[in-house]
Amino acid sequence: MHIKLKDGSTLEMPKGSSAKDLAEKLNLKQPHQALAANINGKDVDLSSPLKDGDQVILWEFNDPEGKEIFWHTSAHVLAQAVLRLYPNAKPTIGPPIDGGFYYDFANLHVTDEDLDAIEKEMKKVVSENHQSIREDFSSKEQALQSFQDNPYKVELIESFEPDEPLSGYRQGEFFDLCRGPHLHNLGKIKALKIMKTSGAYWRGDSKNEMLTRIYAVTFPDRKQLKEHLHLLEEAKKRDHKILGPKLGLFSLREEAPGMPFIHPHGMIIWNQLLDFLRERLQLDDYQEIKTPILLAQELWERSGHWDYYREHMFTTETEERHYVIKPMNCPGCMLYYKMHVHSYRELPLRIGEIGNVHRFEPSGAISGLFRCRSFHQDDAHVFMKPDDIKQEIINILEFADHLYKTFDLQYHMELSTRPEKNTIGSDDEWELATNGLKDALDAWGHEYRINEGDGAFYGPKIDFHIRDALNRTWQCGTVQLDMALPRRFDLEYTADDGSRQRPIMLHRAIFGSIERFFGILIEHFGGRFPLWMSPRQVRLICVADRHADYANQLCQDITKAGFNCDVDHTHESVSKKVRNAQIEQVNYILTIGDKEVENQTLNLRTRNNVVHGEVKLKPFLEKITKESENRALESPYAEQ
Repeated sequence: MHIKLKDGSTLEMPKGSSAKDLAEKLNLKQPHQALAANINGKDVDLSSPLKDGDQVILWEFNDPEGKEIFWHTSAHVLAQAVLRLYPNAKPTIGPPIDGGFYYDFANLHVTDEDLDAIEKEMKKVVSENHQSIREDFSSKEQALQSFQDNPYKVELIESFEPDEPLSGYRQGEFFDLCRGPHLHNLGKIKALKIMKTSGAYWRGDSKNEMLTRIYAVTFPDRKQLKEHLHLLEEAKKRDHKILGPKLGLFSLREEAPGMPFIHPHGMIIWNQLLDFLRERLQLDDYQEIKTPILLAQELWERSGHWDYYREHMFTTETEERHYVIKPMNCPGCMLYYKMHVHSYRELPLRIGEIGNVHRFEPSGAISGLFRCRSFHQDDAHVFMKPDDIKQEIINILEFADHLYKTFDLQYHMELSTRPEKNTIGSDDEWELATNGLKDALDAWGHEYRINEGDGAFYGPKIDFHIRDALNRTWQCGTVQLDMALPRRFDLEYTADDGSRQRPIMLHRAIFGSIERFFGILIEHFGGRFPLWMSPRQVRLICVADRHADYANQLCQDITKAGFNCDVDHTHESVSKKVRNAQIEQVNYILTIGDKEVENQTLNLRTRNNVVHGEVKLKPFLEKITKESENRALESPYAEQ
């Protein structure tokens, strides 16, 4: 029989072969290779049989699907180790997450001192190299019987649909409810580390019992674990919740949970981001609007958000009328479009809005700038004809590519399709919208992944996942094709034949949440911002008070040239002043002493403590002006 591989090639295999046989024929024997298979779009175990014409992908650890399978299997290892040490514990759920996995246990009380023993037992389980054996249940009753001693598993099983297939996985003496797939055997796990323990409510509901959660991570290589732990240490140093207040960029207050205060130095960065964005909006022929932050409840009922998003909305009542503090900008833009009569000659019509939105997030979910209740979105809505779809999406993809590369952020794209439940719009509308996004991505020519069932309730979307300096990924930008809102708001334009037609609409955001993107940049750069967006670009340091007049004059000249400049007039030593400037991440530190006053120069030092010596003001300004105008990531003095 013939098997089609990921690269499009075909391989002949004997009848009765399994995915594991295919992996062996391809010599994929390393711990990071052939973790599980995808056969005709479905993830399965390596033991799964193949048939003629199957399309097969063998997942590796570098694939997101491979990591998920690797870490989900590892979660079972953790549960098995815990049960060996604490037989009365009740395993509940153990999913893979970004950067590892966790498992929640009832009837288990452990402290940080107990984690070493659990980690040691995990290593013992792995060394036994059990096979992961899938067992399918013939009925829900059989599954309930198998887990009758665990009320948490029983509750999960009872929540499934009557005809939903149920299965479990066995490794040695341990058996757990699981859809799979799993690693074929535990020998693939070559390095592991238990990270921490914490409390967690059963099924995330504060009304339920508090469980014990244990976090861990595993890798197919010890070097990868070492690198991962190093990155975690670096991440602690770059934590925006620490760096931001330390650098005077923003603060968070109990009086406004999830609603950050942006400070003057933070506003410098904020305004640079918006200036950069608006510059591109102007180049791409966008019109910018501003819509009210408070809109009547009827509007949200009409848009469909009231039915699908109610629990995330802040509401109020005035003069016996109910209002919503807008959680998104879309309905306001629909009203703006309806204020005018539109012709096909105006389309595509690109409308941008940097809108302040509010969404209710549980207090436990709020996290610095990454997850706020009040934030700004760089929204845009593009109204267009059907034949505009591909080019408009490509324009947005080019927009995003330019923006992310300016910050040295790599990214990948995912096409998220229609969720299984709670969507609006017809099947035909969803098919047209999904194909429109897919056709544009294919024409764009960059690699993307399909994320089945993760679209918005009103349409499919393209998500941008950016990768920062620590190799972490963040979901930021999004492009969504929507035919539901134009229909709900009865939007129209006059076609070239005089008929009234319904426009198709694109939602798009590139930064996504500007606050979130700000937080990502703080951690990406570690507070060491490029000159063009730095809040502290130049500082002058006087060796003695007699140098202050010259330093003040230089500061005025540098400020007139368009840079943020200040003079350190404190009575600290020069070395302490330099150290303070470096801690505050000042890009250029200029020391002024007798020699500099006499020669009308300045002594240049960069924040990485490289001393460049005496330079004249004019060539210095010429260099840094070019650096700023080009939005360069590196200083021209770094090349010397």
